[in-house]
Parts: sequence; C-alpha cells; structure tokens
Amino acid sequence: MLTGVERRHEIIAQIKNSDVPVSGKSLAQMFNVSRQVIVQDIALIRAAGYEIISTNRGYLLNEPNEVSRVFKISHTDEDLETELFSIVDLGGKIVNVMINHRVYGHMEATLNINSRRKAEEFLEDIRSGKSSPLKNITSNYHYHKVAADSEETLDLIEEMLKNKGFFISVSETDGRE
Repeated sequence: MLTGVERRHEIIAQIKNSDVPVSGKSLAQMFNVSRQVIVQDIALIRAAGYEIISTNRGYLLNEPNEVSRVFKISHTDEDLETELFSIVDLGGKIVNVMINHRVYGHMEATLNINSRRKAEEFLEDIRSGKSSPLKNITSNYHYHKVAADSEETLDLIEEMLKNKGFFISVSETDGRE
C-alpha cells in the first residue's frame, strides 16, 4: 500500500507518461482508492506547482517540451554576434555561459537569450564597456547551455556551430582552458 506522497508521485508519473488524458476513474482503480481521493491528490499536486489540466476525458500535465545541451565553444569577440544570432535564429535559447578557469574554477552566468533583440541588448552591454565576455579569461574557450524545443533543433545548432568553426569537441582541447 502506497503512502499519499508516494501515490501522488505515481499519479504525476502516470499522467506525464501518458499520450492521452488519464481519467480519475482509472487512477482510482490503479491505486485502489476512491475517485474523491484522486481529486484531493490532484489538488495537492497542483498546490505543489504542477500544472495539471482537467479535461472531460481526464487529466493532462502541461509542461514545456524543452531539451537542452551544453556546447563547448571558442571564437573571437568579433564572432560573438554571429554566434548568438545563429543560435537564436535556429530556435535556440542561450541559457548561460560557463568557463572552467585553472585558478578560479567553474564560473557561470545566466543569459537567457532567446531572440535577436535580447542578443543585441547583451552585445550593447559588452560594447559599452560595462564588462567583457567571460570567455576572455580562458583564451576564448567557454560553454553554453542551449535549450530548444527538440533534439533535432539542438542537432541543427551543433551542426551550425561546427560549420562556423566555433564548436570544440572535448578531446580537441587536451585540458587547455
């Protein structure tokens, strides 16, 4: 017999892994509880921050379909605009920039650039002299976590980075960062 917490985790999993709405009746049968217990569980799941949608055929979980990948990149300051525009033009969002410095260790900054407008705002901050790109303290080597709607989009972004000469495979650097 599952505890309430365990049952709610299982309910989330059932709804998340289903391609069709999951009825309250089927959940009640699955967990050997009443339909009213399922209604209460759904209320608690929603209170925990899950966006559960009730339809006339059952429950659905509304969650963004987003995948991400970390790319190791190297380019000059002059290529920064090309890099950012190319990623967002293919449907990517540059979530962050990261470096691994030999002395300072891992450093990371959130960017959340998902459009040319946001890329321009970032570039303007760099051009105005407010700061310089983080990559400059590691001889241009840096990482970006890039999010997109699908693995196919991330594959296109990776291919573009390779074609432009920005993509660095981990084996190419031999620890030079």
